[in-house]
Amino acid sequence: MAVKIFAMTHKEFDVPDNPMYIPLHVGHKQAKMDFGYMGDDTGDNISHLNCYYAELSGVYWVWKNYHEADYVGICHYRRFLTSEAGYVFSEKQYEEILQEYDIITTKQLELPNSYHYGFGAHHRVETLDETGRIIQELYPEYYDAFLDLVHKNKTYFGNIMVAKKSLFDEYAEWLFTIFFELQKRIDLTFEDDYHKRVFGFISEFLLYVWVTVRGLKACECRVAIIGEKMETREIKDKMAEYFACKDVIGAKEYFAQFLKIRPDVLMEASDITGECKLCLQAVSTANLELESSGGSFLDRRREYEEVIRFLRRLNSIVQKLIRGEMLQLEEDKKWLEQEEVSDIALLAAIRIHAINKEQSDFVWRMLKNTER
Repeated sequence: MAVKIFAMTHKEFDVPDNPMYIPLHVGHKQAKMDFGYMGDDTGDNISHLNCYYAELSGVYWVWKNYHEADYVGICHYRRFLTSEAGYVFSEKQYEEILQEYDIITTKQLELPNSYHYGFGAHHRVETLDETGRIIQELYPEYYDAFLDLVHKNKTYFGNIMVAKKSLFDEYAEWLFTIFFELQKRIDLTFEDDYHKRVFGFISEFLLYVWVTVRGLKACECRVAIIGEKMETREIKDKMAEYFACKDVIGAKEYFAQFLKIRPDVLMEASDITGECKLCLQAVSTANLELESSGGSFLDRRREYEEVIRFLRRLNSIVQKLIRGEMLQLEEDKKWLEQEEVSDIALLAAIRIHAINKEQSDFVWRMLKNTER
């Protein structure tokens, strides 16, 4: 057996010191810089379509041009499959797993709403619906599962997988047959580069559909995320500026505009520390406080790290009560009083974490000694 995993990238990165990993520069045909990596623009390729297909232009290249290993895989320059303990797999470990499983991929993401709802919130939902119609026409045996799963709340993510090359090729042929037909039917003009990557987004869910219908035994693994996205860093830096000058309204406007362009910054795979979500909580809370009283919690704390610590502690208090942990209740109530936590800030934290009215009312009652 031989395992080769292609690390899809569009930028220079620290390539793992292991010959199993092969960096593949996707979109190489139209790239402004060359990093010395193998490009996806040789042989049979769709490198010129990378702006629509994202890492799938690399998947296509591997399917059509690479035939030198028994098992092949896809990862990203920032994302690598790992064990439960967080260790990146060795080639021997991959070989052992693939003796028992058909495919290795990511753990399923559990979404707050259905995949269909979430896709429609950030993309043109008619594109996803048209994908379903094409599956019904070309692969009718997959359609019922597509229709069922698209209205449920799970998916794989990242187009990350390792499998026998023959199985990988079967998947690629199925996927690109669907997408090349979809490409003919949809409008390929988009408002920005993020939304252009429509095929890359849908394919994450289609892998879930394909694995389910094929009845494949999938080893679902954790994903180690190395480093932080530039967009995530940008949000944190800008929020620090807004917090420092207590510009609550400016922060709200900036965040709203940024999310229109890059809604993915709040996803776990991008916001690996959870700080972007905390920034959004800070902005929302401060604006509500400002509307109510003319001031906000930023009047007492403006440093970015101080704001993050404040919200982490507040959220921790709420989460503990939701779990039924009462031992530190008096200490937590004292902290809320000392920090002058407003009812608005407390209610915002409760609404983020409580899953129903009963939980919400319980946490409020425990902390405020009163009914709402």
